[in-house]
Amino acid sequence: MFELIVSGGWMMAPIILCSILAFTIIIERFLTLREQKIAPSNLAEQIIKWHHKKRITTEIITKLYNDSPLGRILAAGLRNMNGARDIMKESIEEEGRQVAQELERFLNTLGTIASISPLLGLLGTVIGMIKVFAVITSLGVGDPKVLADGISQALITTAAGLSVAIPTFMFYRYFRGRVDELLLKMEAQAVYMVEVIHGDRLEKKD
Repeated sequence: MFELIVSGGWMMAPIILCSILAFTIIIERFLTLREQKIAPSNLAEQIIKWHHKKRITTEIITKLYNDSPLGRILAAGLRNMNGARDIMKESIEEEGRQVAQELERFLNTLGTIASISPLLGLLGTVIGMIKVFAVITSLGVGDPKVLADGISQALITTAAGLSVAIPTFMFYRYFRGRVDELLLKMEAQAVYMVEVIHGDRLEKKD
């Protein structure tokens, strides 16, 4: 493996750096984008039960805000639950936009890595072919080993760039879909809470 990396030339360094960065982001996103951590199930129903029992206090709202991203969104609405429905909804939407931005953290970086890795491999290919033609120009085709080194460099960097780009792009698309799914679930719980509190919808029965 080390020999292959050395044979790829100096362009292997940024490709390896991209692979390390992509792997780190993928692990971090897997740990972060867990549904129970982001959008605990039945949280809105629990809040509605507290509301019926008049147990919603500033301390509970603060705890909700600090517990999870969904809790942040619902807490923003609860701070305005005594106001008009539209005000409560707007406060939820404003907090939701901030939460969405946080859930998408590092995804643009992951997409960039997926885009530039093949280009880095292509650049390594071009450099390797330039080396081949430079050898042919100065020495002719009499030294197959030197020619083979240049061609090897070209092929190795191309393969390395694609090997980083393909899985990175797959995870990028997966996390994009995961974020969209979580946002939809949080939106559904927020809408349910607002409508029940303002009497526009009946509470779910166990």
